[in-house]
Amino acid sequence: MAIEDQLKICGHKRDADVLELFLSKKELTDVIDLSRFRKLKYLWLHHNKLHEITFLTRNYCLTELYLNNNAIIDIEGLHYLPSLHILMLHHNELTNIDATVKELKGMLNLKILSLYQNPFCQYNLYRLYTIYHLPGVELLDRKRFSFANNVSKIVFDDPEDAVFVRSLKRSVMTFTSLNWNTVPKREEKYLEDRGTKPPQMLTITLR
Repeated sequence: MAIEDQLKICGHKRDADVLELFLSKKELTDVIDLSRFRKLKYLWLHHNKLHEITFLTRNYCLTELYLNNNAIIDIEGLHYLPSLHILMLHHNELTNIDATVKELKGMLNLKILSLYQNPFCQYNLYRLYTIYHLPGVELLDRKRFSFANNVSKIVFDDPEDAVFVRSLKRSVMTFTSLNWNTVPKREEKYLEDRGTKPPQMLTITLR
């Protein structure tokens, strides 16, 4: 209904004419498949109640996607969007940074990304981890990064951060981080009848 109302407001009679959709602040918990809008370029879905992203399977022209301020726990499905340039995911419930970064790796055109205010942000090196695996991103969480061909050329405020990122270049690497599946979601922190356990550490060896 929200989509049809938007089409009427904009006066669109053909799906092929739809280049943008404003669906923010609609209390949406789900969205119908949007593949009918093949030329869709701009999509606003922020400030809703979405948990997953399963409605963007053929929107190859999409360049800007605003999903901030939802309850998204998984971004599986975003890899179908090769043209994406701007992606806003802050203020959600993402706990697994590894899965999040993996889903975004194929987005060669992604330049602006926001991830702050997600549970995995409790890990203070998540930005460095993200920018290392997504070197094409220029603006992360409203901060500009310059990722040259050599990772040691990145300019950091904290020298220890530079040491950490350069260590990622080793052929064999042991990386210890939080097990994101054990990080409580925002609403779980306030459940009095649930015994909360501290987040567990996870060690990964990469070759």
